[in-house]
Amino acid sequence: MESWRSKKTLILSRTDIMGLVSPAEYVACVEQAYRMHGEGRYYMDPKGHIVLDKYPGEWEAMPSYIEEPEAAACKWVSIRENNRDKFDLPTVFSILIYTDPETGFPLAICDGSYHTVQRTGASAAVSAKWMARPDSKVLAIVGAGNMAEGALETCDTVFDWDEVRVWSRRESTLDHFRSAMEPKIDGRYPIVGSTDLEATVRGADVVVTITPAREPLVKKEWIAPGTHIAAVGADKDGDQELESSLLVGARIFVDDIRQCRTDGEINVPLKEGVITEADLAGEIGEVVTGKKPGRTSEDEITIFDSTGIALQDSATVPLEYERALAAGVGVEKKMIST
Repeated sequence: MESWRSKKTLILSRTDIMGLVSPAEYVACVEQAYRMHGEGRYYMDPKGHIVLDKYPGEWEAMPSYIEEPEAAACKWVSIRENNRDKFDLPTVFSILIYTDPETGFPLAICDGSYHTVQRTGASAAVSAKWMARPDSKVLAIVGAGNMAEGALETCDTVFDWDEVRVWSRRESTLDHFRSAMEPKIDGRYPIVGSTDLEATVRGADVVVTITPAREPLVKKEWIAPGTHIAAVGADKDGDQELESSLLVGARIFVDDIRQCRTDGEINVPLKEGVITEADLAGEIGEVVTGKKPGRTSEDEITIFDSTGIALQDSATVPLEYERALAAGVGVEKKMIST
């Protein structure tokens, strides 16, 4: 048996991670994270934030432990809103540290950026699987950055779409999105890009919002009865993508109430008094475990408030690590002396 002292830590770059796990597998891993959350088989605090006035954006610290697959991980996320325009860098960087639960040994240090894109998109996909109408055919994505690409890749595994619409303020962003995603869908449906948000959202069966908006983008009057909305973008105090009145009367589930009440889509409507916590249907883990129905009628508007929970990382990284070892990618480094 190999001594822990001789064991090495696997260091994985973004390109090492890419392609190891399929979009459908990311969806299954995130669903498992929500299942463990619903069963209470985890340890996790709400994500920690460091916000500086000097640089638009924030840092987030996200540690967690999951019972099945048993794993512990911590992700350090850097969000810098000016990166694309000023530095030609992604808006979001993250590093993921995967540790053995018993020894605390660092099994892997991974670039978490691609991982985050996929598991964040998967949160929207899982919510659509459990809350959207089974006959949903039109998907609208509000936002067209890297996170939106992950949303389409993963949502593509849970429904057979007839049309996907994507909104951005910039044609150049839409062009990049289409050029990245059209080869992956192989002509199965059109990707319609638009700078007209209302036209993008109206008539969609599933709407995924995935922007860093600080004021509402999507208006109540645009959303038809029976629509499912995955509000993925809001993840800090003051963020908001949906008009507050849209939440009134909707069936709302959150990923983790402790985190969402301060960071999620519900944080502003709660402060405004437009809704109260009593108006929430529950947490998505209760849906995945069968404790509560995701949808109770065809005409109901369902909303999933996803802030992104650390448990998604600890549920996903064991598979990424296993596949990386099998593929022989990455660099192994001895982290402790003998």
